[in-house]
Amino acid sequence: MKDSLPVSLIISLLIFRSAFAAPELQVGHLPDGDEVVPIGQIVHAPGQSVYFKGRPVDLAMSHSGRNFYIKNFNNLVVVDSVSWTIEQMTNYPGTPASMHGIAVNHAGTHVYITSVGNELYDYATGDLGLASLNRTIRLGTNSDPCGVAISTDDTLAYVCLDRSNTLAVVDLASGKITHEINVGIAPYAVAISRDGNMAYVSDWGGRIPSAGDLKGYSIGSPIVVDDRGIAASGAVSIVDLKAHSEVAQIPTGLHPSDLKLSRDDKMLFVANANSDTVTVLNTETRALVETIPMRLDAHEPFGSATDGLALSRDGKILYVANAGNNAVGVVELPNEEHTNSIVQGFIPTDWYPGAVFADLYDLYVVNTKGLGSTNRDVYQITGTVNKIPLPTAAELPAYTATVKTDSRLPQILNSQTAATSAATPMPVPAHAGEPSVFKHVLYIIRENKTYDELLSDLPRGNRDPKLCIFGKAVTPNLHALAMQFVLLDNYYCNGVYSTDGHAWCTEANSSDYWEKSIGAANRSGQIGVDPLSYSSSGFIWNNVLQHGLTFYNYGVFGQSFPTPDSTWLQIYTDYTNHIGRIGFHTYIGNTPVLPAYSSTNVSGFNLKIPDQIRADGFLAEFSAAEKKGRWPAFNMFYLPDDHTAGGSPGFPTPRAQVADNDLATGRVIEAVTKSSFWSNTVIFLIEDDPQGGYDHVDGHRSICIVVSPYTKRGETVSAFYNQTGLIHTMEQIMGLPPMNQMDASGPLMTDCFGARADYTPYTAVPNEIPLNEMNPGTISALGKHDRHWAELSLQMDFSKPDLINDDTLNRIIWHSIKGNQHYPAEFAGPHGKGLKQLGLISAKGKSSGEDDDD
Repeated sequence: MKDSLPVSLIISLLIFRSAFAAPELQVGHLPDGDEVVPIGQIVHAPGQSVYFKGRPVDLAMSHSGRNFYIKNFNNLVVVDSVSWTIEQMTNYPGTPASMHGIAVNHAGTHVYITSVGNELYDYATGDLGLASLNRTIRLGTNSDPCGVAISTDDTLAYVCLDRSNTLAVVDLASGKITHEINVGIAPYAVAISRDGNMAYVSDWGGRIPSAGDLKGYSIGSPIVVDDRGIAASGAVSIVDLKAHSEVAQIPTGLHPSDLKLSRDDKMLFVANANSDTVTVLNTETRALVETIPMRLDAHEPFGSATDGLALSRDGKILYVANAGNNAVGVVELPNEEHTNSIVQGFIPTDWYPGAVFADLYDLYVVNTKGLGSTNRDVYQITGTVNKIPLPTAAELPAYTATVKTDSRLPQILNSQTAATSAATPMPVPAHAGEPSVFKHVLYIIRENKTYDELLSDLPRGNRDPKLCIFGKAVTPNLHALAMQFVLLDNYYCNGVYSTDGHAWCTEANSSDYWEKSIGAANRSGQIGVDPLSYSSSGFIWNNVLQHGLTFYNYGVFGQSFPTPDSTWLQIYTDYTNHIGRIGFHTYIGNTPVLPAYSSTNVSGFNLKIPDQIRADGFLAEFSAAEKKGRWPAFNMFYLPDDHTAGGSPGFPTPRAQVADNDLATGRVIEAVTKSSFWSNTVIFLIEDDPQGGYDHVDGHRSICIVVSPYTKRGETVSAFYNQTGLIHTMEQIMGLPPMNQMDASGPLMTDCFGARADYTPYTAVPNEIPLNEMNPGTISALGKHDRHWAELSLQMDFSKPDLINDDTLNRIIWHSIKGNQHYPAEFAGPHGKGLKQLGLISAKGKSSGEDDDD
């Protein structure tokens, strides 16, 4: 790769725009119009942008060149490419959009969009390019259609059926599937040759395993995995459309996504989102031509997430979306002067570019995460589309420098600085490999809370106390820990809900699997069960084990079931009366690695199981470890019940479940601080995501508790920290290198620690709220208002994380604590400002059936 700037100069660019030295820096808007996103990057695309509610994943241009059709999460967005305004937002008739797939027919009269509900939406376009629903074509059951392409004569649609592992041929006259052609695992995108004879399909999950391969399962399909249980194959299927059969399968990088054929069809370009590369294939010889590395620098680790492609009109430049870098790479293709592609530089975009298109003058970029979440519903992100004038050769170096600075490349490269052999042990060493005063790390993960929701009743810290619903009376241990050690009031979750949240807090990354399908759960809504969902850089426990350290897991990635099946009250009674009749069966994800290092005494997710039982399981094993004098270097512990089951009959009230969680937290931390391991142990306590509440600064702002002998006492720390910085900090303590670009760029939490130790232990505070304070058991006996919220709770599925509507649950919880007080919709969701307050949406751009922000 050709760098626009020398590495030494890049490292010297540690300036405000990419540094976290300024403690007042927060997620949100900077005075110059830039946006700080929770992963620590800064985004501000040049040119023009349009904004709208949603999470856009794909785009197609009308053949007139006048309109862009944007595949948004809940609706089709039509943008006028000249006036650069939203002309139309029309809601889908059924389920939300799938992660990829939109096409305009060659006559320019229809737009086709795939959905997660096994549907192909057919929109007719009028003279002005506006879309009206023509029909919905059913594509079987459990198929999850993704990429779509239209035959040259407009009579057929070719649709990737992601879960069926087939390419469907749909007769557009009848709306029926005429053929299903077997391809590789999880077909994602499809491109059709200009003569209409061949199709090229990107197989997201690669090939079917052969004898001798390590094998895992992705939603029932066998896939090739590595020894960490992570999907390890990608492929492109070549399909003969006349014979309706796959004729070849060619290996690519991981998560092959978008496809683009050269103007003469001789070359096929494949974006590999889990490998940060573009594969170039010769379609005539079916041979690999080259692999183009797309990272910003050859020395940085994985994390660029190369997921979208476009060709210039003359076919000489390939534009490559790097979702992880918020940039589009400019690649000069081989010519008479050189035989290999050359990365000339990068163009900045908004957050997480997911699709790209180029005409003679401009680059058009759909940004899946846009400017982040600005609405009360975490699934309604501020999506954006950028219109960026194509930069000249003189302009590109400045753009490239901006991309490298704003995506924190200097910090990433600096994280790889060699350790000093004579370094003095410190709480957080300056470089990976240098000694720490800590020998043990305990990492506690809980569920779904913001800072203001829990701690805004504390007089210290940046707060809005009227947003506090689980204050000191409900969470006395959380409050005591924050006051006795450090209060972090500028800490953020990177993600927005449990599946991407658990990815961020265990992988320091969220793969395109989650980013492109957030909220839809079109392949899997469960945590840790699909090898295709994992980032190629792996989990923090892989990093620990690969470097020879010891590790143990108490419930993380677990799903538990009481045996026999029992209610919460039956389990609680069995526990408090020491009967021991009810046991638990626990399934641990990320096979085969994680189950081998996991406790069988600590339950995973199941809201019927009180957190006191999880605490007892941990304490029993911890006591045994102390007697042996051996405790692993890295320990993870899961306490999920602060998620709550809302107003569901048969469950404790929300405040009782949060109090249960808080007491379990206090008991565990007390035991560790009063043990023989206390002198060299550090404890980090976080929430996996922030979707359970609201916050006046930003809905991503959450809680992080840091407990150790070297933690500062009684201080407020307002330095900007986040989940990836926390993982970077734990890695640095354990002498581990970062796994990917995101933890490598995460700010080290050095401000939390001092040089002198204070070995005073922590003493748990008893609960004030009865743990068995139950929701009303009979809905019919409730008043009208209470009955409404109880009925909504009954409609929700609490069997796994995030199968519920977040905003509805937040309203239920608010009502259970605050009664009929005004619900703070103006603060709810992962940003503290609504779209209207930001001036990002007008009446013209409002979607039919869409609520106002307030």
